[in-house]
Amino acid sequence: MSTSNVQIAMYSNVNGVGRLFGGRLMEWVDVTGAVEARRFACSDVTLAGVDSLVFMAPVHLNETVALEAEVTWTGRTSIEVRVDSFVERLNGERHQVNRAYMIYVCIDGEGRPIPVRPFEPADAGQRREWEAACRRNEARRVRRKTELEITAGEHEGEA
Repeated sequence: MSTSNVQIAMYSNVNGVGRLFGGRLMEWVDVTGAVEARRFACSDVTLAGVDSLVFMAPVHLNETVALEAEVTWTGRTSIEVRVDSFVERLNGERHQVNRAYMIYVCIDGEGRPIPVRPFEPADAGQRREWEAACRRNEARRVRRKTELEITAGEHEGEA
């Protein structure tokens, strides 16, 4: 399954030099990723983190932006979704402007984490993406541990 979304960069979406605000693209990425995660999980989700969000090229006023989201990995309650964003020309040509890996947590009606079914790669491409997602998840785990240690060290001696 995949989810797509199409937007046009309008005046309210661009800065003074006619380029799409990065935050607006991030909003579109989050919504597209969340819909993909919700569809996969058959439940509500909440954004837990952005693993990577790389701006490759600008988007200009009046350009069409096509976003495509696909689940790449699941944990016990979390889902990683890759969202690719492209500028689509009027002649149909496309070039990639962004790639993001978003991590969502499945939640119940009370906002508590709930289990999600495992992601099972359907082909070799999904298998490669899943293997890379496993490495990203391990890196996230190590990064969280390091950040907690740093934060704890910053607060030593306070009381």
